[in-house]
Amino acid sequence: MKSFLVLKDFFIKNKWKYFFGVIWLIIIDIVQLIVPQILRIVTNLLQNNLLTFNELIKYSLYIILTGLIIAVGRYYWRIYLQGTARTLEYYLRNKLFRHLLTLSTNYFNTHKTGDLMAHATNDINSVRMALGQGVVMIVDAVFMTFFSVIMMIHTTNLKLTLVAISTLPFIAIVVGKFGKIIHKRFIKVQEAFSDLTDTAQENFAGIRVIKSFVQEENEIKKFSVVNNNNLSKNLSLVKISGIFHPLVQFMSSISFLIVLWYGGILVIRDDISLGDFVAFNSYLSSMVWPMMATGWVINLFQRGAASMDRLNIIFEEKPEITDSKDAIDIKNMKGEIEFKNVSFKYPHSENYAVKNLNFKIPSDHSLAIVGRTGSGKSTIVSLLLRLYDIDEGEILIDGINIKDMTIKSLRENIGYVPQENFLFSDSIINNIAFSFEEEEKYNEDLIYNASRTAEVYDNIIEFPNKFETVLGERGVTLSGGQKQRVSIARAIIKDSSVLILDDSLSSVDTDTEERILSNLREVIKKRTTIIISHRISTIKDSDEILVIDEGEIVARGNHDSLVKQDGIYKDLYEKQLLEEKIQKN
Repeated sequence: MKSFLVLKDFFIKNKWKYFFGVIWLIIIDIVQLIVPQILRIVTNLLQNNLLTFNELIKYSLYIILTGLIIAVGRYYWRIYLQGTARTLEYYLRNKLFRHLLTLSTNYFNTHKTGDLMAHATNDINSVRMALGQGVVMIVDAVFMTFFSVIMMIHTTNLKLTLVAISTLPFIAIVVGKFGKIIHKRFIKVQEAFSDLTDTAQENFAGIRVIKSFVQEENEIKKFSVVNNNNLSKNLSLVKISGIFHPLVQFMSSISFLIVLWYGGILVIRDDISLGDFVAFNSYLSSMVWPMMATGWVINLFQRGAASMDRLNIIFEEKPEITDSKDAIDIKNMKGEIEFKNVSFKYPHSENYAVKNLNFKIPSDHSLAIVGRTGSGKSTIVSLLLRLYDIDEGEILIDGINIKDMTIKSLRENIGYVPQENFLFSDSIINNIAFSFEEEEKYNEDLIYNASRTAEVYDNIIEFPNKFETVLGERGVTLSGGQKQRVSIARAIIKDSSVLILDDSLSSVDTDTEERILSNLREVIKKRTTIIISHRISTIKDSDEILVIDEGEIVARGNHDSLVKQDGIYKDLYEKQLLEEKIQKN
């Protein structure tokens, strides 16, 4: 039960639901024990030719009444126990999702999406079954067995009862042995399902690459291997379960055989009446389910515990990036940014991604960063957003170390257009207004103006549903350039003190780029802007340009001064001029 300690708060909050559910279950168990007594009385009256028609009607009504009470009781225990288990599933799924969103970026670099999806589906379902149906079975098994044994002793004698329950110790031994094996094999099943989910998710996400490289057959073979492993692990669990349940059932059935033999002798000797024997067998029948349920309970709880152990590994994960104890909540940021001797290397990497960075951006000024692929340009932005924490130096905004600000207020003051544009499978208007809280009211004119600035308004109104058009997964309905422009609109409408454009115009043509940059000039004047790009045309009007190579600043200045210097910037500029001439010709 240690596995379920993380759910302590939920159990405390819902203790009365569990309490009333168990009470109704016990009431049903007690009422079910009345029926064999009615059968006992009727059988004895029938054997002695004393059963009248009126008495037959009376006892029949008693049985119908017990049936009604059982029906009502079952309705309520299902509401309280099964219903609470569904609430637990809802609670646990929210808890998992909320916790995952608190974890740092690096966690998602090292954990696969499909694996996390498996935790949110199969594992949570197993926990729900253990703490729903499992609780019902264990309460039923304990109380039904206890009350049945009491009634068996009361109805016949202690000797016959002991004979009837003689197989229970053996069942307990079998359950204990098999429970450990089931636990281990179920963990393997869940791990195999995680691999299967991850493989499927990865293939669906990369379906265009698979088709363009004609790799369908190759991917089917890879999936078959993973699917076969999932089948193998499930069959391994089925085999042990296939032995376990029939074995428990067989051992409980032996009790019937013993009782029929020994109880029959007692009836013949007239030590007990036929009615007593009928009632005793009814009680023994009612014990068969608890005996079998014991096996199911162990199975369910072992599965639930295995899944909860897997979930607990995630819950025990702590975010690497957290607020300091006295973190300041920044409301109105001016946007003056300064990097002082900043060095950083990614986790599990020996080489520095950026080294000894020193630069300052006055508020309402623009800084461009240019360099070869992998030189560390996007890393600078990640550090500013505190997606990672630096190893050495300081990053200041308005003279305050970003580690002394709350992460929420830091990121709320920064509008960011990432290199990899991600759009949600939602309407275009909701994608653009993503930075607004759900309960916040936003003016649609702001949406339209932002989309005009990003030069995507004309494209959107051509869609049948215009701004209400629902995009496909990851915005697949739109072209690469349209996705970039919707992302720019999303950042502009945020109206933040700092705006970051990370290679966000790479998929648009040069004419559209010129129009966007022209539109952005008014926006940039009011914000501190960082522009990362490979295109010189995108950054040439920036107040300052940094040239990065292998994580270090190798040149800095404005466009005119850098063009006059031999180096990376001049080489890029001349190559792009040549490309433009070739395209025009």
